[in-house]
Amino acid sequence: MMAPGDERNLPLRRALGPCALAAAALLTATGAPVLSSPAATTPRAPWRDITPKPGLAGYHSTGGNAVYEVVGGELVGRATPGKTNSWLVSDATYGDYIMEFDAKTDPLLNSGMMVRGQSRPDYRNGVVHGYQAEIDPSPRAWSGGMYDEQRRQWLYSLGRNEAARRTFRSGDWNHYRIEAIGNRLRTWINGVPATDTVDDTDARGFIAFQVHAIPDEQARKGPEARFRAVRIITDNPARYALPETGLPQEGWLTNRLSAREQRAGWSLLWDGTSDRGWRSVTAAGFPAKGWGIADGVLSTTGGGGDIRTAAPYRDFELSVDFRLTRGANSGIKYRVAPGTRSLGLEYQLLDDDRHPDAKMGRDGNRTLASLYDLIPARNLSDPASPGKRTNPPGEWNRAVIVVRGNHVEHWLNGFKVVEYDRASPAFRAAVAASKFAGEQGFGTWPQSPIVLQDHGDRVDFRSIKLRKL
Repeated sequence: MMAPGDERNLPLRRALGPCALAAAALLTATGAPVLSSPAATTPRAPWRDITPKPGLAGYHSTGGNAVYEVVGGELVGRATPGKTNSWLVSDATYGDYIMEFDAKTDPLLNSGMMVRGQSRPDYRNGVVHGYQAEIDPSPRAWSGGMYDEQRRQWLYSLGRNEAARRTFRSGDWNHYRIEAIGNRLRTWINGVPATDTVDDTDARGFIAFQVHAIPDEQARKGPEARFRAVRIITDNPARYALPETGLPQEGWLTNRLSAREQRAGWSLLWDGTSDRGWRSVTAAGFPAKGWGIADGVLSTTGGGGDIRTAAPYRDFELSVDFRLTRGANSGIKYRVAPGTRSLGLEYQLLDDDRHPDAKMGRDGNRTLASLYDLIPARNLSDPASPGKRTNPPGEWNRAVIVVRGNHVEHWLNGFKVVEYDRASPAFRAAVAASKFAGEQGFGTWPQSPIVLQDHGDRVDFRSIKLRKL
């Protein structure tokens, strides 16, 4: 990791390419070094310079009205008033590649680099969408995060990567590396591993430099995003990929696990095709009605009752992709009381805008991602920007529940929204003030199956996976 302000070394780093980087000690999210093999074993990398030149030949602008020009060898994107993001898009498209570049943005101005970007007339009138390596000058500092522009939102936030967050220097030059090889996308910020994502949505697309829309009064000041030394490897890029970094991998393969997820201990709780491993909470078999399986989706339509895993779980990280219908209510339950149908702690699944339960309870503790009737979901990952990041009914969201002893976390679309300790006085007080006040030992049970709730509404589930902690 470079010392703050030490961009003097960037030309040397670029000249040496991944050979030097591969020989360096990279920091994982926990700060542990990962040493690669000697640089002498890595062939000289076939980098090509694709930095836009004066006149912007090979590129075109789209979206908003930001002004792009080349000044002193740097691409400058200057914000203008308007509500639409602006893009300078490459005419060329790329499949597998490695890219490096430097970027500097005004602290007011969010930006990013599209990775295999897309634009089609049949998708939201041609809006630029797809993978984006984030440039985030806000105090959140999620630069290098993998965002799915105009689609699923965050694929890999930096909510659990403090090392990458700390290395970003707002208002100064930062060095980025992107590896898009096969279905794997990896990013680095100033030499520190930022993300490791597996997704098979887009195999090829353009690159694009973003100037994000900001409030008009800020845009009138003309804040700038600057890029320089943009270079790419397209000839056998896998040969020049950096070693494994130790970062957890975020998988988005529907009802499948990557090899790396499997090595990390993840397993699928639902196979995507059958009812194997699931049963009714009131009977030995799977419900004969009220639940359906089709096209890789497990759906509750009402009238079948709750279902649970065949096995109990103690400490775990659970990831579930869910899709609400308008006005729907459901939940994911854990630490369920033995001998009961499904009395337990619940990650609430709710259409907050349309279901009346959102206005019941206390302080919003029955809204989406809340610990139902106990603790309201709040944006804990980015308190300066309140509000949950949700995709509307009809689109997929990701719920994550982490249970480690008494410590529990709820995550929604890459943001931590609930955190509590089951043994704390605050938790006991929340139970005492809830509808569960009369339930002896509520929420303290050491293990239980995972339960999916049938609340009478259509809710879809897929990619249900868990790793034991």
